[in-house]
Amino acid sequence: MNASRPAVVLLSGGLDSAVVLAICRSEGYTPFALTVDYGQRHHGEIAAARRVAAAVGVERHIVLSVDLTQWGGSALTADIAVPTGRRLADMGQGIPITYVPARNTILLALAMGWAETLGGGDLFIGAHALDYSGYPDCRPEYFAAFEQMARHATKSGVEQTVAWRVHAPLLNLTKTQIVQRGFALGVPFALTSSCYQPLDTGEGQAPLACGICDACILRRAAFTAAGRDDPVVYAPSEH
Repeated sequence: MNASRPAVVLLSGGLDSAVVLAICRSEGYTPFALTVDYGQRHHGEIAAARRVAAAVGVERHIVLSVDLTQWGGSALTADIAVPTGRRLADMGQGIPITYVPARNTILLALAMGWAETLGGGDLFIGAHALDYSGYPDCRPEYFAAFEQMARHATKSGVEQTVAWRVHAPLLNLTKTQIVQRGFALGVPFALTSSCYQPLDTGEGQAPLACGICDACILRRAAFTAAGRDDPVVYAPSEH
């Protein structure tokens, strides 16, 4: 049991990070959730992260602002169109335009700093195999390299009082398996937000998922393959 061991969970508000938070709790860690508002186009995921943190339960939830729109370089942080209507087979070809330069390194470094103040060395992130072929910072080699860096970059690592580890429990799971794991753990999927370009439906109303960006297509396909209904509301198909 890891009941006395704090762990910092990168909680975006999306499906994957919600499952990772539930896994962290199920493994006996005391979860501290970190959400980074980096100026992402899909800003509604910040509110989703707050909802998930409250529902699943965390020791503390911090929302930290780091404005990556200052240099852009991604469809999520600059005025670049988000790909829509793509086939699943096309999504693993090359590095997609939704890659945010150095995002996971920045987020993990922030999580590492907080974890060290908590006296822990466990970081949880929702990277998985479907990202693996496209995003350079979602590979096993990358996470191993970050762990090695943490050992040299922190007081606790140098003094060997903490064993730094990046937990990526979804890395070798398909999106369908992630959905199945989430249902087994009671993840409140209705509270999550995956869409890269949610549609505003008016003040006080929850935005609609577009249904046609890569994130929506992957999510809908996974729920269908798992034989489950996706509780998130999507825009009409003619959109």
